[in-house]
Amino acid sequence: MLNGPLHGIRVLDLSSVVLGPMATQVLADFGADVVKIEAPEGDLMRNNGVSLHRGMSSIYLALNRNKRSVVLDLKTATDREALRHLVEGADVLVHNMRVAAIERLGFGYDAVAQINPRIVYCAATGFGQEGPHRDKPAFDDIIQAACGLASVSSMGRDAPDYVPSLIADKTTGLAVSNAVMAALLHRERHGAGQYVEVPMLETMAAFVLTEHMGGMTFEGSTAKAGYARLLEGGRKPARTRDGWISILPYTNRHWQAFFSAAGREDLGERYSIANAADRNANIRALYAHMAELTPLRTTAQWMAVSAELDIPATPIFGLDELPSHPHLAAVGLFESGVHPTEGAIRQMRPTTRFAATPTALRRHAPQLGEHTDEVMQEAGLRRNAEGGWRPIEPDKDDRA
Repeated sequence: MLNGPLHGIRVLDLSSVVLGPMATQVLADFGADVVKIEAPEGDLMRNNGVSLHRGMSSIYLALNRNKRSVVLDLKTATDREALRHLVEGADVLVHNMRVAAIERLGFGYDAVAQINPRIVYCAATGFGQEGPHRDKPAFDDIIQAACGLASVSSMGRDAPDYVPSLIADKTTGLAVSNAVMAALLHRERHGAGQYVEVPMLETMAAFVLTEHMGGMTFEGSTAKAGYARLLEGGRKPARTRDGWISILPYTNRHWQAFFSAAGREDLGERYSIANAADRNANIRALYAHMAELTPLRTTAQWMAVSAELDIPATPIFGLDELPSHPHLAAVGLFESGVHPTEGAIRQMRPTTRFAATPTALRRHAPQLGEHTDEVMQEAGLRRNAEGGWRPIEPDKDDRA
């Protein structure tokens, strides 16, 4: 039985930090053989987060399972030549360098396609290469600010702020993995590789504006951008007698059932909940009144009411509480394992389920350069006495 639907696909991962590794981990989880090419100093994220040993941080472990690590110093001619050998046998190359930087190294798309015309070459850029910002540096904070996310997530506050998650990196990483798989499907059908560009700013602007285009959608409209139900509706976690809950009466039936359970049937008529347009017009006052009622019961009591009335609800879970979340525990999202160098660790399994080609945790996140010799031998190269590479000569090397 195959380990994932991408079994047999070889990916050269020249990315680092979060965006690229997030994308290539999806491909690795889906069965691809992902070869992570690292400089001698290693991926920057090896040392960000919690660590027991230098170079094997919690964030690195979370982004690099199911991969092999190869160290190549692309500033040297010998290691650049070694990478060209790897390109010959690859199906995909992913990088998140600035385009000018990777072209200076000799691995822009045109150079790589000359070596392997069938390759799917994906550049995860900060900004689309047809725009004036194409050469600017991009990090998660910069993209959150530029795409409108910092603004829209801070409405009602005194100052804009960032979402405390690397959401631009991770969302764009998912877009990269989708793009690569689409290009692989095209190659399967038509036999040709291609250049793929996934820019962070454009990806995140489209992501944010999906529900927030508002009046910008229509030529001549005087309405502003933004989804008022979210921006002005007062939806937020609600305090209970002993904590907090997210409770979301959504339909007419939900609202009527909620007010009935709270002993305030009169509020349904006051806010015209039977009429969606009237209800939305009163939505801020409606949620404010709900927030006055939820402190009358405990979180557990409201959860019981919500289950009985089929109202969407959940307690507010802290990060440290997620392994004990009843659903996540039941589906086995968190798995215990023993890492060869880090000892007993907790990790998350691939979340997508494939019935015919199941995914698996095949490899722990590798140490820096752990698979260099293994991968290079597969490409027909062996280290020479000077630390460079030479072609394997079968008769001579077999005798050795």
